[in-house]
Amino acid sequence: METTPLNSKNGQSACKDGEDCQENGILQKGLAGPGNKAEAGQISNGYSAVQSPGMEGDTRNSIPADNTTLGTEGHQGERETWTKKMDFLLSVIGYAVDLGNVWRFPYICYQNGGGAFLIPYTIMAIFGGIPLFYMELALGQYHRNGCISIWKKICPIFKGIGFAICIIAFYIASYYNTIMAWALYYLISSFTGQLPWTSCKNSWNTDNCTNYFSEDNITWTSHSISPAEEFYTRHVLQVHQSRGLDDVGGISWQLALCTMSIFTIVYFSIWKGVRSSGKVVWVTATFPYIILSILLVRGATLPGAWRGVVFYLKPNWQKLLETGVWVDAAAQIFFSLGPGFGVLLAYASYNKFNNNCYQDALVTSIVNCMTSFMSGFVIFTVLGYMAEMRNEDVSEVAKDIGPSLLFITYPEAIANMPAATFFAIIFFIMIITLGLDSTFAGLEGVITAVLDEFPHVWAKRREWFVLAVVITCFFGSLSTLTFGGAYVVKLLEEYATGPAVLTVALLEAIAVSWFYGINQFCSDVKEMVGFSPGWFWRICWVAISPIFLLFIICSFLSSPPELRLFNYNYPRWTVLLGYCIGTSSFICIPAYIIYRLIITPGTFKERILKSITPETPTEIPFGDLRLNAV
Repeated sequence: METTPLNSKNGQSACKDGEDCQENGILQKGLAGPGNKAEAGQISNGYSAVQSPGMEGDTRNSIPADNTTLGTEGHQGERETWTKKMDFLLSVIGYAVDLGNVWRFPYICYQNGGGAFLIPYTIMAIFGGIPLFYMELALGQYHRNGCISIWKKICPIFKGIGFAICIIAFYIASYYNTIMAWALYYLISSFTGQLPWTSCKNSWNTDNCTNYFSEDNITWTSHSISPAEEFYTRHVLQVHQSRGLDDVGGISWQLALCTMSIFTIVYFSIWKGVRSSGKVVWVTATFPYIILSILLVRGATLPGAWRGVVFYLKPNWQKLLETGVWVDAAAQIFFSLGPGFGVLLAYASYNKFNNNCYQDALVTSIVNCMTSFMSGFVIFTVLGYMAEMRNEDVSEVAKDIGPSLLFITYPEAIANMPAATFFAIIFFIMIITLGLDSTFAGLEGVITAVLDEFPHVWAKRREWFVLAVVITCFFGSLSTLTFGGAYVVKLLEEYATGPAVLTVALLEAIAVSWFYGINQFCSDVKEMVGFSPGWFWRICWVAISPIFLLFIICSFLSSPPELRLFNYNYPRWTVLLGYCIGTSSFICIPAYIIYRLIITPGTFKERILKSITPETPTEIPFGDLRLNAV
């Protein structure tokens, strides 16, 4: 959308003295007479015209207004927008629906009371997760900036939040893509007549390997290890060559190549911006639902599937009296929807100004929650089948959590189904596509933030900057590609991102609701969608959502997770290391606050006031012009 100078001949030719007119969608006031110069630039909705470059001394069409100005200053170019509305929706859904929906929600659900867990989960979604999700979409769409430069328009002293988000995104990219590399390794290994994790006759197997699906009479003992577990631990990860975090061993060249392949796909999907990634998500965001549907139908027809479903949903109402259940519900909905990572700000900033972000927030949140619920059936029908084959209780089979559920339990069940190769291939393609969407989103959040903060440096060099980001993330992931890389992944997942992101989201909610002002924010939303958020949303943003986040943070700090992976117990010093990694991103916030107060002139009170006052107006599209809300 190009801007038309207010003093152009086309703009004035149809306007007579003292009359209002509108031409080419541009609202103008008639030329001022001698006695009404103060009214010449006023526009009926409160916006007014300001001078364009080269119009000094010409006050016929350029008169200051009290609150809002319409600017036609020179710009680097119009901001890119989504080609279609569905590109945006699929991108947000693909970001929110990730691997955690498949491995984390089902486990947390059955661990915390089965069907009874849906009550705290729904409550936490309504009062905590969805309001924060809606707030970020609205902020990004209105101010049209990434997570760094947006704070100039909200509350400049909190700009450190943007830098913290970028560092957190780097940590996530360092381990999250490694998990997809594991899935890619499995996918490549699946193109065989017999899946390699079905036999105990391979070079990596030990004497404890026990294949209870074989036709021989097999006795399962406490020392027995399934071929699927040995394939994962001894062949893919090779953790037996590492003694722990103090000796992670060398780099696995197979996993390094797989990770390089993943980053290559990521680069060519996002290098051109949302117009390229918006096309890719039509595949990566929809394909998992097709595969989930196929796996659900297949799982429901397996013997013993009903046992898994009963175990998944059987309510334990006593669990609702435990504080831990509510903490798990709050944490799950927060990390599932993903506010605080800067992604929603970035994606929404490419929307059209009048897009209904309220509707988008509700639709994508509901789709995300329903996907988590559906994934539980996909997982537990297969776990029920496993329990039937092992002649064990479902609780014994369902002890694997996290990646082990995706790379040991589920592949083992698939390997013993008819058409095992086909189901293994589509399952690992699903895992990869689920992860790719989230990687696209996380890196786009960083890229948008930096390009908006330094447009004169990187605006015309996006491809090179994206390449630099991808290469940096690849080298950052090398520690997770070692023989002890799985231990590093676990540490980063638990400490490097969780507490820091929660703190960032808490400060973001406080900055918007308390400093920028809830009335101003609601006015911004009304400007976009045509109606102001009701009292429910206002109360959530001002009080309930911050309390919701503070609740999770305090719970984590009071009882940090005890880390254990396979047979390795993390030493105490790793807890301190984890906190240091998490603090390394969060420290940007107080550091920038101090820096801001030092460089701002005036008394201490004046510095505070200047630092919490928006310093840059937000451009609002109005016909062919931009309106600067001041």
